[in-house]
Amino acid sequence: MPAVSSIPDSPPARDGLPALIARQIAAAGGWLPFERFMHLALYAPGLGYYAHGSRKFGALPESGSDFVTAPELSPLFARALAVQVADSLAATGTDEVWEFGAGSGALAAGLIEALDALGQPLARYTIVDVSGALRARQRQRLAAHGARVAWADALPPALRGVVVGNEVLDAMPVTLLARQGGQWHERGVIVDESNQAPTPDRPAPAAIKTEAIRFAWADRPTVLRPPVEVDGAHDYLTELHPQAHAFVATVAEALRRGGAGAAYFIDYGFPEAEYYHPQRSGGTLVCHRAHRVDDDPLADVGDKDITAHVNFTGVALAAQDAGLDVLGYTSQGRFLLNRGIARALAEADLPTRANAMKLLDEHEMGELFKVIGLATPGHPPARGFAQGDRTHRL
Repeated sequence: MPAVSSIPDSPPARDGLPALIARQIAAAGGWLPFERFMHLALYAPGLGYYAHGSRKFGALPESGSDFVTAPELSPLFARALAVQVADSLAATGTDEVWEFGAGSGALAAGLIEALDALGQPLARYTIVDVSGALRARQRQRLAAHGARVAWADALPPALRGVVVGNEVLDAMPVTLLARQGGQWHERGVIVDESNQAPTPDRPAPAAIKTEAIRFAWADRPTVLRPPVEVDGAHDYLTELHPQAHAFVATVAEALRRGGAGAAYFIDYGFPEAEYYHPQRSGGTLVCHRAHRVDDDPLADVGDKDITAHVNFTGVALAAQDAGLDVLGYTSQGRFLLNRGIARALAEADLPTRANAMKLLDEHEMGELFKVIGLATPGHPPARGFAQGDRTHRL
Protein backbone atom coordinates (compact mmCIF):
# COMPACT_ATOMS: atom_id res chain seq x y z
CA MET A 1 0.00 0.00 0.00
CA PRO A 2 1.54 3.36 -0.99
CA ALA A 3 2.21 6.04 1.59
CA VAL A 4 0.13 9.21 1.51
CA SER A 5 3.06 11.21 0.21
CA SER A 6 3.34 8.95 -2.82
CA ILE A 7 0.00 10.14 -4.19
CA PRO A 8 0.43 13.51 -5.94
CA ASP A 9 -2.00 16.26 -4.92
CA SER A 10 -1.42 18.08 -8.20
CA PRO A 11 -1.78 16.54 -11.66
CA PRO A 12 1.31 15.42 -13.54
CA ALA A 13 2.29 17.08 -16.80
CA ARG A 14 -0.37 16.04 -19.29
CA ASP A 15 0.78 17.68 -22.51
CA GLY A 16 0.07 14.33 -24.15
CA LEU A 17 -3.72 14.41 -23.67
CA PRO A 18 -4.54 17.05 -26.32
CA ALA A 19 -2.11 15.32 -28.69
CA LEU A 20 -3.76 11.96 -27.99
CA ILE A 21 -7.21 13.41 -28.70
CA ALA A 22 -5.92 15.15 -31.83
CA ARG A 23 -4.60 11.82 -33.13
CA GLN A 24 -7.96 10.20 -32.40
CA ILE A 25 -9.71 12.98 -34.32
CA ALA A 26 -7.36 12.52 -37.27
CA ALA A 27 -7.85 8.73 -37.25
CA ALA A 28 -11.62 9.26 -37.25
CA GLY A 29 -11.45 11.41 -40.37
CA GLY A 30 -11.21 14.81 -38.70
CA TRP A 31 -14.34 14.67 -36.53
CA LEU A 32 -14.84 12.90 -33.21
CA PRO A 33 -18.23 12.36 -31.53
CA PHE A 34 -18.37 14.26 -28.26
CA GLU A 35 -19.11 11.02 -26.41
CA ARG A 36 -15.67 9.75 -27.40
CA PHE A 37 -14.01 13.09 -26.63
CA MET A 38 -15.55 13.11 -23.15
CA HIS A 39 -14.39 9.56 -22.51
CA LEU A 40 -10.80 10.47 -23.37
CA ALA A 41 -10.91 13.74 -21.40
CA LEU A 42 -12.06 11.90 -18.27
CA TYR A 43 -10.63 8.39 -18.53
CA ALA A 44 -7.63 8.21 -20.91
CA PRO A 45 -5.11 6.09 -18.94
CA GLY A 46 -2.75 8.27 -16.95
CA LEU A 47 -3.98 11.45 -18.63
CA GLY A 48 -7.74 11.88 -18.22
CA TYR A 49 -9.24 13.80 -15.32
CA TYR A 50 -10.20 10.69 -13.35
CA ALA A 51 -7.02 8.84 -14.28
CA HIS A 52 -4.43 11.09 -12.67
CA GLY A 53 -3.69 11.90 -9.06
CA SER A 54 -5.04 15.42 -8.55
CA ARG A 55 -7.27 15.93 -5.55
CA LYS A 56 -10.87 16.02 -6.70
CA PHE A 57 -13.02 15.83 -3.56
CA GLY A 58 -13.02 18.42 -0.81
CA ALA A 59 -15.18 20.99 0.91
CA LEU A 60 -13.21 24.10 -0.09
CA PRO A 61 -11.07 25.13 -3.09
CA GLU A 62 -8.20 25.92 -0.70
CA SER A 63 -7.77 22.15 -0.33
CA GLY A 64 -6.91 21.90 -4.03
CA SER A 65 -10.18 20.09 -4.71
CA ASP A 66 -12.71 20.70 -7.46
CA PHE A 67 -16.05 19.78 -5.87
CA VAL A 68 -17.65 18.22 -2.82
CA THR A 69 -19.98 15.22 -2.76
CA ALA A 70 -22.52 14.28 -0.11
CA PRO A 71 -20.38 11.65 1.70
CA GLU A 72 -17.56 14.17 2.18
CA LEU A 73 -19.99 16.90 3.20
CA SER A 74 -21.54 14.96 6.09
CA PRO A 75 -21.22 11.49 7.63
CA LEU A 76 -24.99 11.56 8.18
CA PHE A 77 -25.48 10.90 4.46
CA ALA A 78 -23.93 7.43 4.69
CA ARG A 79 -25.71 6.69 7.97
CA ALA A 80 -29.14 7.42 6.47
CA LEU A 81 -28.40 5.53 3.24
CA ALA A 82 -27.16 2.58 5.31
CA VAL A 83 -30.60 2.19 6.89
CA GLN A 84 -32.09 1.58 3.43
CA VAL A 85 -29.19 -0.64 2.36
CA ALA A 86 -29.64 -2.74 5.52
CA ASP A 87 -33.32 -3.22 4.72
CA SER A 88 -32.48 -4.40 1.20
CA LEU A 89 -29.74 -6.75 2.40
CA ALA A 90 -32.22 -8.34 4.80
CA ALA A 91 -35.00 -8.45 2.20
CA THR A 92 -32.79 -10.18 -0.36
CA GLY A 93 -30.92 -12.44 2.08
CA THR A 94 -27.56 -11.10 0.92
CA ASP A 95 -24.46 -9.74 2.66
CA GLU A 96 -22.48 -7.89 0.00
CA VAL A 97 -22.45 -4.28 -1.25
CA TRP A 98 -21.00 -3.14 -4.57
CA GLU A 99 -20.12 0.52 -5.04
CA PHE A 100 -19.34 2.12 -8.38
CA GLY A 101 -17.17 5.23 -8.55
CA ALA A 102 -16.25 5.26 -4.85
CA GLY A 103 -14.33 8.55 -4.99
CA SER A 104 -12.33 9.17 -1.83
CA GLY A 105 -13.81 6.11 -0.08
CA ALA A 106 -15.88 8.26 2.30
CA LEU A 107 -19.19 6.60 1.41
CA ALA A 108 -17.70 3.10 1.67
CA ALA A 109 -16.26 3.83 5.12
CA GLY A 110 -19.52 5.34 6.31
CA LEU A 111 -21.68 2.52 5.01
CA ILE A 112 -19.50 -0.24 6.45
CA GLU A 113 -19.42 1.38 9.89
CA ALA A 114 -23.14 2.18 9.89
CA LEU A 115 -24.13 -1.31 8.75
CA ASP A 116 -22.00 -2.78 11.55
CA ALA A 117 -23.81 -0.53 14.04
CA LEU A 118 -27.17 -1.59 12.62
CA GLY A 119 -26.34 -5.27 13.14
CA GLN A 120 -26.08 -5.94 9.40
CA PRO A 121 -22.33 -6.59 8.96
CA LEU A 122 -21.08 -7.21 5.45
CA ALA A 123 -19.15 -10.21 4.24
CA ARG A 124 -17.72 -8.11 1.43
CA TYR A 125 -17.73 -4.51 0.19
CA THR A 126 -16.55 -4.44 -3.42
CA ILE A 127 -15.53 -1.24 -5.21
CA VAL A 128 -15.41 -0.85 -8.97
CA ASP A 129 -13.40 2.25 -9.92
CA VAL A 130 -11.49 2.91 -13.13
CA SER A 131 -9.09 5.36 -11.47
CA GLY A 132 -5.89 3.86 -10.13
CA ALA A 133 -5.12 7.07 -8.22
CA LEU A 134 -8.51 7.01 -6.51
CA ARG A 135 -8.13 3.32 -5.71
CA ALA A 136 -4.93 4.15 -3.85
CA ARG A 137 -6.74 6.78 -1.77
CA GLN A 138 -9.58 4.35 -1.11
CA ARG A 139 -7.18 1.66 0.11
CA GLN A 140 -5.67 4.10 2.58
CA ARG A 141 -9.02 5.23 3.91
CA LEU A 142 -10.47 1.72 4.16
CA ALA A 143 -7.38 -0.15 5.41
CA ALA A 144 -8.93 -0.65 8.86
CA HIS A 145 -11.66 -2.82 7.33
CA GLY A 146 -9.16 -5.33 6.03
CA ALA A 147 -10.20 -8.15 3.73
CA ARG A 148 -13.87 -7.18 3.84
CA VAL A 149 -13.09 -4.52 1.22
CA ALA A 150 -12.13 -5.63 -2.27
CA TRP A 151 -11.66 -3.99 -5.66
CA ALA A 152 -12.81 -5.26 -9.04
CA ASP A 153 -12.22 -4.08 -12.58
CA ALA A 154 -15.72 -4.94 -13.77
CA LEU A 155 -19.09 -6.20 -12.66
CA PRO A 156 -19.39 -10.02 -12.67
CA PRO A 157 -22.00 -11.63 -14.95
CA ALA A 158 -24.16 -12.41 -11.90
CA LEU A 159 -24.27 -10.93 -8.42
CA ARG A 160 -26.35 -11.02 -5.26
CA GLY A 161 -26.35 -7.97 -3.02
CA VAL A 162 -26.92 -4.23 -3.02
CA VAL A 163 -25.39 -1.85 -5.55
CA VAL A 164 -24.83 1.82 -4.70
CA GLY A 165 -23.68 4.65 -6.93
CA ASN A 166 -23.38 8.24 -5.75
CA GLU A 167 -22.63 10.73 -8.53
CA VAL A 168 -21.49 8.02 -10.91
CA LEU A 169 -24.09 8.28 -13.71
CA ASP A 170 -23.42 11.98 -14.33
CA ALA A 171 -19.77 11.25 -15.20
CA MET A 172 -20.60 8.80 -17.98
CA PRO A 173 -19.94 10.17 -21.50
CA VAL A 174 -22.95 11.58 -23.33
CA THR A 175 -23.96 12.17 -26.93
CA LEU A 176 -24.66 15.81 -27.78
CA LEU A 177 -27.60 16.72 -30.03
CA ALA A 178 -28.10 20.21 -31.45
CA ARG A 179 -31.18 21.43 -33.30
CA GLN A 180 -30.34 24.31 -35.56
CA GLY A 181 -32.67 25.80 -38.14
CA GLY A 182 -35.13 23.03 -37.37
CA GLN A 183 -32.64 20.26 -38.21
CA TRP A 184 -31.02 17.87 -35.73
CA HIS A 185 -27.26 17.40 -35.68
CA GLU A 186 -24.82 15.42 -33.59
CA ARG A 187 -22.22 17.72 -32.09
CA GLY A 188 -18.63 16.55 -32.27
CA VAL A 189 -15.11 17.89 -31.86
CA ILE A 190 -12.47 18.91 -34.39
CA VAL A 191 -8.99 20.33 -34.10
CA ASP A 192 -9.25 24.10 -34.37
CA GLU A 193 -8.46 25.22 -37.92
CA SER A 194 -6.01 27.79 -36.62
CA ASN A 195 -3.72 24.89 -35.74
CA GLN A 196 -2.04 22.45 -38.05
CA ALA A 197 -4.04 19.30 -37.40
CA PRO A 198 -2.15 16.00 -37.24
CA THR A 199 -3.04 13.26 -39.69
CA PRO A 200 -2.36 9.51 -39.71
CA ASP A 201 0.59 10.23 -42.04
CA ARG A 202 1.83 13.09 -39.88
CA PRO A 203 0.94 12.31 -36.24
CA ALA A 204 1.23 14.91 -33.53
CA PRO A 205 4.66 14.85 -31.86
CA ALA A 206 4.68 13.04 -28.54
CA ALA A 207 6.02 16.13 -26.78
CA ILE A 208 3.65 18.64 -28.37
CA LYS A 209 2.70 21.44 -25.97
CA THR A 210 -0.83 21.59 -24.63
CA GLU A 211 -1.30 25.19 -25.71
CA ALA A 212 -0.38 24.29 -29.31
CA ILE A 213 -3.64 22.37 -29.80
CA ARG A 214 -7.10 23.85 -29.59
CA PHE A 215 -10.40 22.11 -30.15
CA ALA A 216 -13.63 23.39 -31.68
CA TRP A 217 -17.23 22.24 -32.14
CA ALA A 218 -18.52 20.83 -35.41
CA ASP A 219 -22.02 19.50 -36.12
CA ARG A 220 -23.12 16.76 -38.49
CA PRO A 221 -26.68 15.85 -39.55
CA THR A 222 -28.00 12.84 -37.66
CA VAL A 223 -31.00 10.56 -37.42
CA LEU A 224 -30.67 10.60 -33.62
CA ARG A 225 -33.44 12.33 -31.70
CA PRO A 226 -34.32 13.03 -28.07
CA PRO A 227 -36.62 10.33 -26.62
CA VAL A 228 -39.51 12.84 -26.55
CA GLU A 229 -40.49 15.55 -28.99
CA VAL A 230 -39.09 18.96 -28.10
CA ASP A 231 -41.77 21.50 -28.96
CA GLY A 232 -40.87 24.61 -30.93
CA ALA A 233 -38.53 25.47 -33.76
CA HIS A 234 -35.92 27.31 -31.68
CA ASP A 235 -32.29 26.18 -31.53
CA TYR A 236 -31.83 23.54 -28.88
CA LEU A 237 -28.90 21.67 -27.33
CA THR A 238 -29.30 18.53 -25.24
CA GLU A 239 -27.77 15.16 -24.36
CA LEU A 240 -28.48 11.48 -24.86
CA HIS A 241 -27.16 8.94 -22.33
CA PRO A 242 -26.39 5.65 -24.11
CA GLN A 243 -23.51 4.71 -21.80
CA ALA A 244 -25.35 5.41 -18.55
CA HIS A 245 -28.41 3.48 -19.70
CA ALA A 246 -26.26 0.57 -20.91
CA PHE A 247 -24.47 0.54 -17.55
CA VAL A 248 -27.78 0.41 -15.63
CA ALA A 249 -28.97 -2.40 -17.91
CA THR A 250 -25.76 -4.35 -17.21
CA VAL A 251 -26.19 -3.93 -13.45
CA ALA A 252 -29.83 -4.99 -13.72
CA GLU A 253 -28.97 -8.09 -15.75
CA ALA A 254 -26.28 -9.10 -13.23
CA LEU A 255 -28.72 -8.74 -10.33
CA ARG A 256 -31.40 -10.66 -12.21
CA ARG A 257 -28.98 -13.51 -12.95
CA GLY A 258 -27.92 -13.53 -9.31
CA GLY A 259 -31.55 -13.88 -8.30
CA ALA A 260 -31.71 -11.32 -5.48
CA GLY A 261 -30.55 -7.77 -5.04
CA ALA A 262 -31.21 -4.04 -5.21
CA ALA A 263 -29.55 -0.90 -6.51
CA TYR A 264 -29.66 2.72 -5.38
CA PHE A 265 -28.34 5.56 -7.53
CA ILE A 266 -28.05 9.14 -6.24
CA ASP A 267 -27.34 11.93 -8.68
CA TYR A 268 -28.51 15.27 -10.02
CA GLY A 269 -31.06 15.04 -12.78
CA PHE A 270 -34.67 15.08 -13.90
CA PRO A 271 -37.39 12.86 -15.30
CA GLU A 272 -37.63 12.84 -19.09
CA ALA A 273 -40.38 15.47 -19.43
CA GLU A 274 -38.32 17.96 -17.41
CA TYR A 275 -35.00 16.99 -18.97
CA TYR A 276 -36.20 17.70 -22.50
CA HIS A 277 -38.39 20.67 -21.61
CA PRO A 278 -38.47 23.22 -24.46
CA GLN A 279 -37.05 25.91 -22.16
CA ARG A 280 -33.98 23.78 -21.28
CA SER A 281 -32.47 24.82 -24.59
CA GLY A 282 -28.84 24.97 -23.49
CA GLY A 283 -28.57 21.39 -22.24
CA THR A 284 -27.05 20.39 -18.91
CA LEU A 285 -23.39 19.77 -19.75
CA VAL A 286 -21.01 21.59 -17.37
CA CYS A 287 -17.47 21.39 -16.02
CA HIS A 288 -16.23 21.63 -12.43
CA ARG A 289 -12.87 22.99 -11.34
CA ALA A 290 -11.80 24.57 -8.03
CA HIS A 291 -15.47 24.62 -6.93
CA ARG A 292 -16.41 26.74 -9.93
CA VAL A 293 -18.63 25.79 -12.85
CA ASP A 294 -18.03 26.56 -16.52
CA ASP A 295 -19.60 25.40 -19.78
CA ASP A 296 -16.51 24.87 -21.96
CA PRO A 297 -15.40 21.20 -21.97
CA LEU A 298 -13.01 21.87 -24.87
CA ALA A 299 -10.70 24.04 -22.72
CA ASP A 300 -8.17 22.78 -20.15
CA VAL A 301 -8.83 19.20 -21.17
CA GLY A 302 -7.98 16.75 -18.40
CA ASP A 303 -7.82 19.44 -15.72
CA LYS A 304 -11.53 19.52 -14.85
CA ASP A 305 -14.56 17.33 -14.46
CA ILE A 306 -17.18 17.13 -17.22
CA THR A 307 -20.70 16.11 -16.25
CA ALA A 308 -24.29 16.06 -17.48
CA HIS A 309 -27.51 15.69 -15.51
CA VAL A 310 -29.17 12.27 -15.43
CA ASN A 311 -32.32 11.33 -17.33
CA PHE A 312 -33.94 9.24 -14.60
CA THR A 313 -36.74 8.07 -16.88
CA GLY A 314 -34.14 6.45 -19.11
CA VAL A 315 -32.51 4.85 -16.06
CA ALA A 316 -35.84 3.39 -14.93
CA LEU A 317 -36.68 2.06 -18.40
CA ALA A 318 -33.23 0.47 -18.82
CA ALA A 319 -33.63 -1.32 -15.49
CA GLN A 320 -37.19 -2.46 -16.21
CA ASP A 321 -36.26 -3.76 -19.66
CA ALA A 322 -33.56 -5.86 -17.96
CA GLY A 323 -35.98 -7.35 -15.44
CA LEU A 324 -35.86 -5.14 -12.35
CA ASP A 325 -38.68 -3.34 -10.55
CA VAL A 326 -38.54 0.35 -9.69
CA LEU A 327 -38.79 0.68 -5.90
CA GLY A 328 -39.15 4.43 -5.99
CA TYR A 329 -37.83 7.79 -7.14
CA THR A 330 -37.67 10.91 -5.01
CA SER A 331 -35.53 13.87 -4.03
CA GLN A 332 -32.40 13.29 -1.97
CA GLY A 333 -33.81 15.44 0.83
CA ARG A 334 -37.02 13.45 1.09
CA PHE A 335 -35.17 10.11 0.87
CA LEU A 336 -32.82 11.04 3.73
CA LEU A 337 -35.69 12.29 5.87
CA ASN A 338 -37.57 9.04 5.22
CA ARG A 339 -34.53 7.13 6.44
CA GLY A 340 -34.17 8.95 9.74
CA ILE A 341 -31.65 11.73 9.19
CA ALA A 342 -33.79 14.11 11.28
CA ARG A 343 -33.13 12.03 14.40
CA ALA A 344 -29.41 12.02 13.69
CA LEU A 345 -29.50 15.79 13.20
CA ALA A 346 -31.12 16.28 16.59
CA GLU A 347 -28.22 14.45 18.24
CA ALA A 348 -25.44 16.11 16.23
CA ASP A 349 -23.32 19.14 17.12
CA LEU A 350 -23.87 22.48 15.39
CA PRO A 351 -21.18 22.17 12.65
CA THR A 352 -22.42 18.68 11.74
CA ARG A 353 -26.01 19.93 11.57
CA ALA A 354 -25.01 22.89 9.40
CA ASN A 355 -23.27 20.69 6.83
CA ALA A 356 -25.99 18.05 6.87
CA MET A 357 -28.68 20.64 6.20
CA LYS A 358 -27.07 21.24 2.80
CA LEU A 359 -28.05 17.66 1.94
CA LEU A 360 -31.70 18.51 2.65
CA ASP A 361 -32.13 22.15 1.67
CA GLU A 362 -34.07 22.65 -1.57
CA HIS A 363 -31.67 25.44 -2.54
CA GLU A 364 -28.64 23.20 -2.01
CA MET A 365 -28.55 19.44 -2.74
CA GLY A 366 -31.92 18.41 -1.32
CA GLU A 367 -33.99 18.98 -4.47
CA LEU A 368 -31.48 18.95 -7.33
CA PHE A 369 -30.23 15.49 -6.34
CA LYS A 370 -32.58 12.52 -6.74
CA VAL A 371 -32.54 8.91 -5.59
CA ILE A 372 -33.85 5.98 -7.61
CA GLY A 373 -34.23 2.48 -6.17
CA LEU A 374 -34.29 -0.70 -8.27
CA ALA A 375 -34.65 -4.34 -7.20
CA THR A 376 -35.25 -7.87 -8.32
CA PRO A 377 -38.93 -8.89 -8.22
CA GLY A 378 -40.31 -9.65 -4.77
CA HIS A 379 -38.45 -6.90 -2.89
CA PRO A 380 -40.79 -5.27 -0.35
CA PRO A 381 -41.57 -1.54 -0.58
CA ALA A 382 -38.53 0.58 0.24
CA ARG A 383 -39.12 2.97 3.13
CA GLY A 384 -36.77 5.52 1.58
CA PHE A 385 -39.66 6.31 -0.76
CA ALA A 386 -42.49 6.01 1.79
CA GLN A 387 -43.29 9.74 1.51
CA GLY A 388 -42.72 11.94 -1.51
CA ASP A 389 -42.36 9.16 -4.07
CA ARG A 390 -42.29 10.60 -7.61
CA THR A 391 -42.24 7.40 -9.62
CA HIS A 392 -45.42 8.53 -11.37
CA ARG A 393 -43.45 11.43 -12.86
CA LEU A 394 -40.84 9.26 -14.57
